[in-house]
Amino acid sequence: MNIQYYLKCFNERLRIQRYNPATIKNYQSSVGTFLIATSGQLTFYDAIDIMHVEKYFFAKISKEPISASHQRIILVSITKFYDLVLDQKINLKHLYPKHSDHKLPFALSVLEVKKIIEINDNLKHKCIIMVLYSAGLRLSEVMQLKLADIDFKTMTIAIRHPTEKKFRKVMLSEKLAIILKQYYAKYRPVCYLFEGQNKVRFSSRSIQQIVSQSASKSGINKSVSPNILRHSFAIHLLEAGIDLRYIQELLGHADSKTTEIYTFISAVSKTQIKSPLDNI
Repeated sequence: MNIQYYLKCFNERLRIQRYNPATIKNYQSSVGTFLIATSGQLTFYDAIDIMHVEKYFFAKISKEPISASHQRIILVSITKFYDLVLDQKINLKHLYPKHSDHKLPFALSVLEVKKIIEINDNLKHKCIIMVLYSAGLRLSEVMQLKLADIDFKTMTIAIRHPTEKKFRKVMLSEKLAIILKQYYAKYRPVCYLFEGQNKVRFSSRSIQQIVSQSASKSGINKSVSPNILRHSFAIHLLEAGIDLRYIQELLGHADSKTTEIYTFISAVSKTQIKSPLDNI
């Protein structure tokens, strides 16, 4: 049995279906672990025995604590593998966790965001943090930003997804516009807004480190990531009275339920809603 061959086929077919590179990496890793664990139990030329998958999961959750979301990723990966590579349809619904381990995202205060921005003497690092927070962008979206996506005339930023037919526009902050012009003059990016050595696109790891280290230097004792800046953007808009529908569009959420989670952690839901008893 050549596991690497099957993983290579899986990778190619996921790429053909235009899956995000990070998703492909996660799926391939999950399937690779599964194949190694079950390599001595099954033959890929035979019909898949669901019992092998069941035994694999029972052994996995018995040995190590895995989250409900991680369990779902593994199940989706295995299902997709048998569909795309082995041309077999398998039903693993009974192995999905019944309850989600939802964790509410935490947000930084406006003052904390200000500290993270101002602690940076490096102009590029400051710009990266301001871009992440000012429009609530995903890490992948910031990495994909090109010079042509920044429109100083209309004061908008175009967010494009190369692997999907999605496109949206978000506001370009006036403060960010001023800093970006200084950044252009100093670093002279060629294609992507943020470029590393040899003018190649800045890596996700570099951006994560910039955010984390900036938070640490500013004295914030929390684990701060690019996604936390995105959460903070959404909650600060909500607390400023911006309608949830507009926030949904700015964040690029397809489902309003995804955006509604912010109402649980926003001060709006705690301070601006009065009990009907107060009206009696």
